[in-house]
Amino acid sequence: MGGVMLLALVLGRRRSAVPALCAAVLVLLMVDPSLGNDPGFALSVLATGALVLLAPGWSAALRRHGVPPGIAEALAVPAAAHVITAPVVAGLSGQVSLVAILTNLLATPAVAPATVLGVLAAVVAVLHPGAAVVVVHLAGPAVSWLVGVGHQGAAVPDGVLRWPDGAFGALLLALIVAVGLLAMRAHRLRVLAAAGLVGALLVLVPTRFVSPGWPAPGWVMVACDVGQGDAVVLATAEPGRAILVDTGPDPGPVSACLDRLGVRRLALIVLSHLHADHIGGLVGALRNRAVSAVALGPGRSPPWAMAEVLRTAAVARVPVVALTAGQRLSWPGLGLDVLAPLRDPPPVGDHQAEVDGTAVNNTSVVLRANTPAGRVLLTGDVELDAQADLLVTRTDLRADVLKVPHHGSRFNAEEFLAAVRPRVAIVSVGAHNSYGHPSQHVLDTLAEKGASVLRTDLDGDIAVVGSPRLQVVSRGNALRSP
Repeated sequence: MGGVMLLALVLGRRRSAVPALCAAVLVLLMVDPSLGNDPGFALSVLATGALVLLAPGWSAALRRHGVPPGIAEALAVPAAAHVITAPVVAGLSGQVSLVAILTNLLATPAVAPATVLGVLAAVVAVLHPGAAVVVVHLAGPAVSWLVGVGHQGAAVPDGVLRWPDGAFGALLLALIVAVGLLAMRAHRLRVLAAAGLVGALLVLVPTRFVSPGWPAPGWVMVACDVGQGDAVVLATAEPGRAILVDTGPDPGPVSACLDRLGVRRLALIVLSHLHADHIGGLVGALRNRAVSAVALGPGRSPPWAMAEVLRTAAVARVPVVALTAGQRLSWPGLGLDVLAPLRDPPPVGDHQAEVDGTAVNNTSVVLRANTPAGRVLLTGDVELDAQADLLVTRTDLRADVLKVPHHGSRFNAEEFLAAVRPRVAIVSVGAHNSYGHPSQHVLDTLAEKGASVLRTDLDGDIAVVGSPRLQVVSRGNALRSP
């Protein structure tokens, strides 16, 4: 897509860019029809079209209002690309970014060197791998800048607005964008649109960014909304210091959750097991925080995940320690008992165990936390066999709060849930995930047993408050008493 634009500009025929873009799309689809289902291809085409059709007019309008030419183009390009691609992104992710224009603006200086040197490295690698390595190192600073901007943009608290996903969400946002673009063409409509935007900001900003009562005073546990994954924060009696159990799939959400809670020091990060939705955010948890140690259970599969955890911890100069069943850990205001795993982990390199994931799930670290709000049972992703192990050994599973195993999947035994008898059950799960989590049967079973069930996909961050009695509050919502 960049080549199409460059060719049109070099030839001095900007108007030929649209026909060239259409021709390029048709040729590529004929060569590789699978591109028709490729989101990246669709986004590239839309962004390039935006640069051809919208950016020049927007840049000219900014210049007419006294904005210097360089700044006008720098603002118009990412704004046009974002506006046109936002419906597709919303349909794919169920989110609309509120910081995309700024992050793209910051990333722009590094795009050209990273792209040119990256392509050059790929070409040179065929002829001389050693020379290609040198080119890759030259591209390193630019790529590092892009990655850093991405991480920081993802970590901005409330940097995204939730939106309906799928075709409906994409079409709804496309309709809003189309109406907005048409409104900009008439002066009176521009005034009305500006007034509407200001009004929306006056309503949305206070409700999204100035959520009264968050973090909830006296919180002892918070289940962070990190999408399809787990990240649970346990408070100690020392302000700003906490324990983190799992880190979710991505660095941004867990880092933002810890920032919102004011957690600057982590006495321990426990990784219940080595699946990506529990370790993927480790970099974000470590970023700009004093961390005493990262703790793992006996499982070492999958090997790539173990290597990634060790590498990330080494870069942050944080030691990695082992946890085994029977251990007891304590800090002021918080005690942890390690209840599981009770079975041997699958051998490293066991391909079948890594493919289906059940054996790895069943070696999850299970923790019983003693907090001012009562007992909290953190269960990782233990499934039926590991739950049966805990029941057979007559482990005391009773808890006031249960982090429901494996995102509320159907692999939860009714006997296990009955043994816990929670007053509050929290399901950490991503919206519209492809796994069918949580199971309606499990939710109904918990409700029948008297538990108040909350879900991060519906309630966002969920805090447990211990004073004067056990209560739960989801971010931005009122307190509930189970």
